[in-house]
Amino acid sequence: MKLFITGAAGFIGSNYVRHVLANHDDEIVIFDALTYAGDVRTIQDLIDARSVHFVHGDITDRAAVTGAMAGADAVVHFAAESHVDRSIVGPDDFIRTNCSGTNVICDIARHHEVERVLHISTDEVYGSVEEGSSAETDLLDPRSPYSASKASSDLIALSYHTTYDLPVVVTRSSNNFGPHQFPEKLIPLFVTNLFDGLSVPLYGDGLNIRDWCHVADNCAAVDLVLRSGSIGAIYNIGAGNEVTNRDITYRLLELCGRDESAIDHVADRLGHDRRYSVDTAKVRGLGWRPRRAFDDALAETVGWYHDNRAWWEPLKAQT
Repeated sequence: MKLFITGAAGFIGSNYVRHVLANHDDEIVIFDALTYAGDVRTIQDLIDARSVHFVHGDITDRAAVTGAMAGADAVVHFAAESHVDRSIVGPDDFIRTNCSGTNVICDIARHHEVERVLHISTDEVYGSVEEGSSAETDLLDPRSPYSASKASSDLIALSYHTTYDLPVVVTRSSNNFGPHQFPEKLIPLFVTNLFDGLSVPLYGDGLNIRDWCHVADNCAAVDLVLRSGSIGAIYNIGAGNEVTNRDITYRLLELCGRDESAIDHVADRLGHDRRYSVDTAKVRGLGWRPRRAFDDALAETVGWYHDNRAWWEPLKAQT
């Protein structure tokens, strides 16, 4: 099978390509604009593989997408602006990339008669959940420009299924962590700050809850949905590791050999959702289970950043 994968020079996309290469004989086209969160160094070893081709391009560029997607059997659409804080400061890029870009991807996929389009989304589209877990049928209640743009992109993709019979599938994943994550998200930001002797910014009271899923587990679920999920369906992906930001901060302090004096208590984020939690019965029904124990995976991730300063140090210098 020939896969057209957008945003695969970024965190989850690059890890997904590694998963595919380890488990399948697919031909892969990586299509990435190499914005600040996409780094060609992350995928250089993948580009050197005979079955992987890299195309530098923007998903809102119809001509570029049309040419690069030609001959693809399936599309896996990771490309997105994804940082909530950046969306609060400047929402325009999020609407352009996440909404307009998804429209371009779906429209060209239908003209190319692609056999399957997997749209990658987030649990943030459900909004804050005080109790229980969000099911795929729940109403969407996004509360930031980022999550609103992702909810909109979900609806755009699903509308192509309803209107044009485009074979769309959607995944909504919880917070991912692991190697090659751009150091603006909580875990890599805190770890790299701690290694550099800096403080870590903890929002508000630190009691916001997120479900943390190792990127390898998420990629296994994404791949299973691509190959076995039902057309037109949505699948939540989460590992059941619900941890407060305060708790994960203290775990990282211990792993990095620092104490609580490194915590900088800062004003809470605007519209900060209190808790995310997703019901994963549907993807588990396909046979998926998370394999990574949270504490072990967290320690492994800290170790990766410790051993790969040459990868993240230049990225932090440009922010």
